[in-house]
Amino acid sequence: MPNLFDYAMCTIFAREFMEGAIIIGEFRTVIQKSDIPQDANAASKDQMLREVTVSAAIAAFFAVMVVVIVAIPLAVLSKEFDEEVAEWIEGISKVIAALCILQLSLKIPKWMGYYKNKKDGKISQSFDLTITSIRFNVAWNVWREVAECGVFLLPFFLDGNNLVAIPLSAVIGISVGLTVGFLVYWANQSMKEKHYVCIFVTIVLAFLATGLFVGGCHEFEEILGETREVWAAKNDFWSHKELPMVILKPFGYSSSRSLLQITTFWCFLGVTAALHLIKFQEMKRLDLELQQLATKGKPISNSSSSSIDGDEQDAEKGAEVVKDVE
Repeated sequence: MPNLFDYAMCTIFAREFMEGAIIIGEFRTVIQKSDIPQDANAASKDQMLREVTVSAAIAAFFAVMVVVIVAIPLAVLSKEFDEEVAEWIEGISKVIAALCILQLSLKIPKWMGYYKNKKDGKISQSFDLTITSIRFNVAWNVWREVAECGVFLLPFFLDGNNLVAIPLSAVIGISVGLTVGFLVYWANQSMKEKHYVCIFVTIVLAFLATGLFVGGCHEFEEILGETREVWAAKNDFWSHKELPMVILKPFGYSSSRSLLQITTFWCFLGVTAALHLIKFQEMKRLDLELQQLATKGKPISNSSSSSIDGDEQDAEKGAEVVKDVE
């Protein structure tokens, strides 16, 4: 009797759908917590949230279609799947996704009103959370996650012996992945203070980008030759390929580390931290300029001159001050 459940398949679905759910959840959180300007030409929060859902659904649909179109002929014709090509595709996809997530991590404080821009000699909050950026980031990352499921499952399609295990393994794995993604989303929603939400989301995305970058580089390492293994956990509980520790895999966790993995992990994480530090220092400088402009215009309270929490009342006060100075 064929096995109706395959642990490896379940893990693949859990990991990929968890990453996709986290990305969708982070976008929804940022949109809901951001101060979208009330401009007739700008998209509303409801429109942006709907765009997240639509983009994710369309991307997932096309990814499934691509997987089916590629998988069925291979399974029927029993062609051998070139694993090296799959690893190159997966590695490049992860590196590109890591850069996209890093960019998203850097933009979140800006979207939530913490980082500012100076344009034409005027200091203002930057609202570049656009429909176009939502479509690209959501669609690309959801498509990548679903397509990666297909890439990982192609060897099972070619083997043909465990195809019957796909439905149950997919249901359980997807359920686990979406549950974890929902818990991350719930944590974001339950934090009332916006600066706590900003810090939490930024850190989650920073580690997600780091994990994707390390994973992509490791794919190249497996093709070109692996570097020396520095350490490895012996207990199966700590395996990054099995539950529960597979949950931490997207964030850069691994039960074993090669020299390249250690180097890329800390280098990418260090670059990410440095970029945020540069943005933070720029924000402090511009905030100081805003206070100086306000001081020259008229005395104001600390809440209106130095607060950058993005609350509507404070934003209105700040706008009035700058207008008076001009």
